[in-house]
Order: sequence, then structure tokens, then C-alpha cells
Amino acid sequence: MPKRILNGTVTSDQNAQTVTVSVERRFTHPVLKKTIRKSKKYRAHDANEQFKVGDKVRIQECAPISKTKRWTVLTSADAE
Repeated sequence: MPKRILNGTVTSDQNAQTVTVSVERRFTHPVLKKTIRKSKKYRAHDANEQFKVGDKVRIQECAPISKTKRWTVLTSADAE
């Protein structure tokens, strides 16, 4: 099964080797037919601590690293 890859924005880099990434998804409401924006935060592993608040990044699913971390940062989304 392929690992999911999401694009998001770093919202926090306070913890060691961890960044919090906010991922926004848009979808059409089934009844109202209106575009809805929902966001969710993911904690991702950043081994080199190279990403700062506001950076656009790509994160990939991985095996659990800690209690809350199940994602790793692949690259900066701006580089592609």
C-alpha cells in the first residue's frame, strides 16, 4: 500500500526534531454544494531541524516515531 503524501504549512517548530504541519483540504458540501475548507494539524519528524514557521512542506506517512509522530518531512514544497 502506498504511503500518503500531503502538502502543508509549518505552524510550529518549537520541539526538537519535530514540526507541526497544518494541512488544508477543500471539498464540496454534499447538501449545500458550497466549497468548504477544513484543516488538520500533523506532527512530523524533521531530523535536521531545517524547516521554520511558514515554510511549505511535503510530509509522508511512516511508522510511529513517538506517541504523536507518524509523519516525516520529505522536502520543501517550494523546491518542486
